[in-house]
Amino acid sequence: MTSRDRDAEGRARNARPRDALGRPLPHGAVGEPRAPEGIVREPAVALAEAQQLLDAGRPFHAHEVLEDAWKSSPPEERQLWRGLAQLAVGLTHAARGNLSGASTLLERGVGNVVPYAAGPPHRIDVEGLVAWGRALASDPASVRDAARSAPRLRG
Repeated sequence: MTSRDRDAEGRARNARPRDALGRPLPHGAVGEPRAPEGIVREPAVALAEAQQLLDAGRPFHAHEVLEDAWKSSPPEERQLWRGLAQLAVGLTHAARGNLSGASTLLERGVGNVVPYAAGPPHRIDVEGLVAWGRALASDPASVRDAARSAPRLRG
């Protein structure tokens, strides 16, 4: 039995390097810098970091930032942040060629962000994200370049 990578608290963590789309690389390979996990960021900071990662064609890494925001958000915003993370990972799946997984996650993400359309917090462009997510879910094969396909998180 092989030993598993663990963090300082003993939780299982995959320490293998990852490529820009989050695919694990062999131990010892040079991968993309990873966003540190478990960081509590102000919403504006999380959105700015996630947008930079999306714009750089690194939607998996943006998903990790948005997932941290989801886990540390107030209860009334959790569904929104969860949806944003799902949209980012949906783009990841589309860029990797997993079209079925992309459509499923994009639709799930849209479903989680759409309830915030009437009063979007933090200047999040919920209407734009819903339109983007629905369009991409209907044709995930259109993604040729994750950076060019990245949505705008804020209006």
